[in-house]
Amino acid sequence: MSAALPLDAHRGKLTGDVLTGPADFDAFWRGRYDAAAAVEPRARRVSEISREPGWRLSEVRFTSTDGIELGAFLLEPDGGVERVVVGLAGYGGAHEPFDPLRRPGVAELSPAVRGMPALSELPGVPNVAAEHVLHGIAARESYIIGGCVEDVWVSITAAQELFPGASRVDLRGGSFGGGLGALALPWDERITAGALSVPTFGNHPARLRTPCTGSGESVRLLAQRDPSVVATVRYFDAATAAARVGVPVLVGAARVDPAVPPVGQFAVYEALAGPKMLVELTAGHLEFDGVEREKATFHGATLGWLDLL
Repeated sequence: MSAALPLDAHRGKLTGDVLTGPADFDAFWRGRYDAAAAVEPRARRVSEISREPGWRLSEVRFTSTDGIELGAFLLEPDGGVERVVVGLAGYGGAHEPFDPLRRPGVAELSPAVRGMPALSELPGVPNVAAEHVLHGIAARESYIIGGCVEDVWVSITAAQELFPGASRVDLRGGSFGGGLGALALPWDERITAGALSVPTFGNHPARLRTPCTGSGESVRLLAQRDPSVVATVRYFDAATAAARVGVPVLVGAARVDPAVPPVGQFAVYEALAGPKMLVELTAGHLEFDGVEREKATFHGATLGWLDLL
């Protein structure tokens, strides 16, 4: 692993363009939220995957925008459910529940957003990260990331259908899921707090200049061949969205990360407008001595941040 850069190297001042975004950024996302809020997911448990003392894991199906059917993992405790946490996996991580918290009285819904294996694959939509992240990118209306954010909002509605007595909904996400979480947070007043680890999609001007091994590399290379892509991705900048977030958000940002450029991760944290806390991580998407300890540290910080200790 390469030596970590000084923290300030990842904390360049965000430009007004990134923080402000396109003139109709807010209108664009509010319109998409309104469309998602109008959906009746009709969430239902379709099968029990496993059971252990105190817990049941099920597959849930529900309908999102555009009539797309999605799948999710539902981890729920025996007895009553007082709160729900929606967890958003990174690319390649939607094949199991997202980093379970396992707290009494808390149900955890882990949706696979549209196109993601194996619960939400769709005909004509690539399920490989490097191709999925480019699907529909020619226009902001067709870009699949917008539909994925709508899936996040509909997932919250689905969770509320399953647990109508729940008093609180929180949102978590890692990597790709962390970026989706940042894009979803500003517009949905049902969310009490968020926790995002190594979030992607932050500070696209810097991301498009920074080679990486993750899905962002596909976007960077395409933008070199077709500069019109830049006009689309400006609407999907997680740092731009973060500047509009008012709820408390915990961010785990890595000093070194070959897959998600740290400059984008720290940009999401710096842009957050509401109460926030940073957990600085040694590295993301890498194995190193102490990685399990850092994962446990962020896991514990998440529990504390969400008042689950």
